[in-house]
Amino acid sequence: MDFSFWENKKVLITGHTGFKGSWLSLWLQKIGANVVGFSLDVPSDPNLFTLAGVDKNMLSLKGDVRDFDSLKGVLIEHRPEIIFHMAAQSLVRHSYDEPVETYATNVMGTVNLLESARITETGRAIVNVTSDKCYENKEWHRGYREDDALGGFDPYSNSKACSELVTSAFRNSFYNKDKYTCGLASARAGNVIGGGDWANDRLIPDIIRSLISDSDFTVRYPHALRPWQHVLEPLHGYLRLAESLYLSPTKYDEAWNFGPETDDVKPVGWILDSVQQLWNKNIVSKNQSTQKLHEASLLMLDSSKAKKILDWKPRWNLEKALIKTVDWYRAYEQGEDMYQKTHTQIDEYIN
Repeated sequence: MDFSFWENKKVLITGHTGFKGSWLSLWLQKIGANVVGFSLDVPSDPNLFTLAGVDKNMLSLKGDVRDFDSLKGVLIEHRPEIIFHMAAQSLVRHSYDEPVETYATNVMGTVNLLESARITETGRAIVNVTSDKCYENKEWHRGYREDDALGGFDPYSNSKACSELVTSAFRNSFYNKDKYTCGLASARAGNVIGGGDWANDRLIPDIIRSLISDSDFTVRYPHALRPWQHVLEPLHGYLRLAESLYLSPTKYDEAWNFGPETDDVKPVGWILDSVQQLWNKNIVSKNQSTQKLHEASLLMLDSSKAKKILDWKPRWNLEKALIKTVDWYRAYEQGEDMYQKTHTQIDEYIN
């Protein structure tokens, strides 16, 4: 990957105040891109966006992807060359409580973004970030490939499958047609971990809160297998994909998986034990006796296409990803400069 490609590129990130959006914003700033963010307010208190001073070297705009006119106005004014669509309602359990919000954000938000780009004819490359949960999960003991059936049991997972279908429809109907050439692709990643995630009902943030506050911890699905990876892994894939789309819009405009190696598909209980060992502290934990809401027990991705065609592969195994994650939260607990800490970890990953 040629990081010099990004120097002075105009980049729009929707959802830049979120966990993944904040890491991507800092990485793009580091490699010289001119970054504009469009997002709702910060998702939690504390949050990575504030702690790491993400807005220091970018233009941060507050807005909602459900507001078509506002989103279109941003594209008209700033005319980004590359767009990462990351704005989403990203929590499975919250989608059970707020299905309308989930579909409105994840489906119509995608429609609004792609229609705005079509009308304004801005953007040479667009990466729509969806989820590994977009597949029709049959609990297979193999990784899902990009051409496997889409589905999704819960509103969140299903909304991401819908977002994939929207992407395909816009690509087939409008993109790379007539005079407007734009590479449009979707990206599916595994369960990302890393410093600065404070969302509720996510495993690592819930564990960290319990460790810091000495509170009990309830393990919902201790035996569920998930494809864990450090947040920088899929972000590296998104950057590679966007660069490839920009240079060859019609060659890479399809769906892509960016998941960890098979050895890093581990059960929830294993992650809990590993984080406690790294923190050198145990918390009182108990297993939830009954499954109140459906969640998949097994999910894996096959990323062989990205490895072969984009020359992308994971750089940090799960053990190292957990070390880096715990190290970040330890630094936060000890009052370190989190702007510097986050940049240091990006440098460590790049190098």
